[in-house]
Amino acid sequence: MTIEQIANRLTELCRQGQYETAQKELYADNATSTEPEHAPGLQSVSGKNAIIEKGHQFQSMVEAVHSSTVSDPIIAGNYFSVAAVIDLTMKGMGRMTMTEVAVYKVADGKVVSEEFFY
Repeated sequence: MTIEQIANRLTELCRQGQYETAQKELYADNATSTEPEHAPGLQSVSGKNAIIEKGHQFQSMVEAVHSSTVSDPIIAGNYFSVAAVIDLTMKGMGRMTMTEVAVYKVADGKVVSEEFFY
């Protein structure tokens, strides 16, 4: 797949809330996921299975998702980024709006890294 195809497919799946499907379909087995130091309860991990498990961990912290939007991807070289806004209620923390920018690196037709900024 080209970077354009990967970026568009990832965006499509994220808009549908199908994050795990995106990871299983588009990520390299040795992909990395980097969180900011101040991430609440989430850590940076390596490996597709660890990324999927991190997604499960995040979902276990969510009480309800009220709405979410994901921008169209912006592509530059081997990288693309999307901005996301999620209105959600976190268990024990109440309702909040999370905004983030995610940057993805693609190599050999797969996502090899993701990094989140929020």
